[in-house]
Amino acid sequence: MSTRSREDLIAGSGLMQGLHSGMGLAAKGMVVAFVVFTILNVEFANGVYTAIRGWIEASLSWYYIVVVMGLVLFCLIMMFSRFGSIRLGDDDSRPEFSNFSWFAMLFSAGVGIGILFFGVAEPIFYFDNSGAFGYPNNPHADVAGATSMDLTRAIHAMRVTYFHWGFHGWAVYVIVGLCLAYFGFRKKLPFTMRSALHPIIGDRIYGPIGHGVDLLAVFGTIFGVATSLGLGVNQMATGLNVLFGVDPGIWTQIILIVVISLIATVSAVSGVGNGIRIISEWNIWLSLVLLAFFLFGGPFKWLMGFFVTSLGDYIWNVIPMGFWTAGTAKEIAWQGGWTIFYWGWWISWAPFVGLFIARISRGRTIREFMVGVMFVPTTIAFFWLCMFGGNAIYMELNAAGGVGTAGIVDLVKAWNLPAALYGTIERLTDFSTLQWVMSALATLLLATWFITSSDSGTLVITTMLSMGDDNPPQRFRIVWGLGEGFVAGVLLLAGGLKALQTASIAAALPISVIMIFMAWGLLKSLSEDSSAVAAPGSDREAAAPAGPG
Repeated sequence: MSTRSREDLIAGSGLMQGLHSGMGLAAKGMVVAFVVFTILNVEFANGVYTAIRGWIEASLSWYYIVVVMGLVLFCLIMMFSRFGSIRLGDDDSRPEFSNFSWFAMLFSAGVGIGILFFGVAEPIFYFDNSGAFGYPNNPHADVAGATSMDLTRAIHAMRVTYFHWGFHGWAVYVIVGLCLAYFGFRKKLPFTMRSALHPIIGDRIYGPIGHGVDLLAVFGTIFGVATSLGLGVNQMATGLNVLFGVDPGIWTQIILIVVISLIATVSAVSGVGNGIRIISEWNIWLSLVLLAFFLFGGPFKWLMGFFVTSLGDYIWNVIPMGFWTAGTAKEIAWQGGWTIFYWGWWISWAPFVGLFIARISRGRTIREFMVGVMFVPTTIAFFWLCMFGGNAIYMELNAAGGVGTAGIVDLVKAWNLPAALYGTIERLTDFSTLQWVMSALATLLLATWFITSSDSGTLVITTMLSMGDDNPPQRFRIVWGLGEGFVAGVLLLAGGLKALQTASIAAALPISVIMIFMAWGLLKSLSEDSSAVAAPGSDREAAAPAGPG
């Protein structure tokens, strides 16, 4: 247990009151320097970031594969270990939020906008067999001999989609979230990334090492949120074009960034129990309406059978897929552009999402936390992806002009991913009013899901900079909430969002190293936790075999 306290580290007065002044200034300087470097010469910056990312993908793909698979196995072992009954908090603490609110916030912060953006486009990309981007669309299917655009290849397409959105990614979030909740709520250390390293380096977490760890987490959070906002408003602008004929160009996207950032900041200021919880719950209810449209508006019986078959296929193949490494140059390009990209993206977001899910999980047991976070959001995501991607695949399988002529594949080939969602909605019903309503609902959900990610990100940044205060000063929530939108807007105008996205993925490398040490620190601390040891005279002790003496 540390002899230091949070009060020793934060400013008691002045402009930085409530924050660690050095961390606050360093974080702002880091953001400004990075944005300025990027926009001064976007092409040069993009070249630098792309070179770093390219080297990582070419040289360290094996490392990402080993790390992510290791985290999955670590989670499974921990889930069924003797540590599962330990509470994330005091022994008498109980969950702060109902299961519904908890699951709603988990799903909205951890997946949210991503499965709307990629829900149709990604399965269709893997279903396509054209190789239009210079590498195979789905090498897993090609190796298995499923090269024709038929039902077998469709199942392979869903398998890869589930793989990228399933247990591997959520294991990354689980490790960070569990470490932060355990050390923050049970060990009473600052609610920041650095605290998980305390069993290894002790009070040195309060020095330069700890500052570096938390600043890296701030980097991943603000730039991850900013790039996601840039991608999200692109699809929202496409939706407004479909609904109202609005020009989906850059100025429409800038206006959307401003509006969403303002709403997200207000939500962040109101706190987890108010704005964030309420919007997350509404997200779930509205998402159910859109999901029902895809389920019942499409071929219901076929979709349910496709879901069962594709999910079983994923479960049967998930372990060998996790260890698969590409062999040929084209396979290496595919794996780097998709699987390694996804693993890097999950890892770069882990400090943000992990801290947020830890913040909303006080009072739950380790086993409850791990089962809830690992299985509930993934199951919902699988069903969602199958309903969205499955409908589009069914359309392409049964197109009047032959397989692959329904138009969705063509949109994805042209890399018009935002339009793939609206194109599928349009083809699901002949009623123009219903098309309009569902397109409007999808656009609204893109906004509200991003709002929950953005306000969560704001809360996470200010929590880390205030050395773990779970109710950080409101004025800093305003500064950082608006700052996320400012970064996204400036980079969008300068054409630097792609460069920033590439840089964020590159930042996953040092974060992954930190996560390994966090898992080690957690295991070390748990092994010394008296709550995980049988009390003298207990049934467990009485049942133990006698020693040889």
